[in-house]
Amino acid sequence: MILSIIFSVMSLFLFFCQLFTLTKGGRFYITGFFQILAGLCVMSAASIYTVRHPEWHLNSDYSYGFAYILAWVAFPLALLSGVIYVILRKRE
Repeated sequence: MILSIIFSVMSLFLFFCQLFTLTKGGRFYITGFFQILAGLCVMSAASIYTVRHPEWHLNSDYSYGFAYILAWVAFPLALLSGVIYVILRKRE
């Protein structure tokens, strides 16, 4: 999860850098790549957390909590944001 935060912040800074240096009509490939990488890190962290606690599946006294659900919601949103960055073109 920490890697995904780092990649997301890097993609934000890269977006601002590319916003001022990219030519008109160019695409934000580097920004999109780092955002997709952040989404994959979120997915791997949430799936590793799921696998490491199999006893919670059988016992109903425990629950994963809201942060676990938030991580699984953040995964497709980060991937979608990365794809939109790759599709996005710079205007004037």
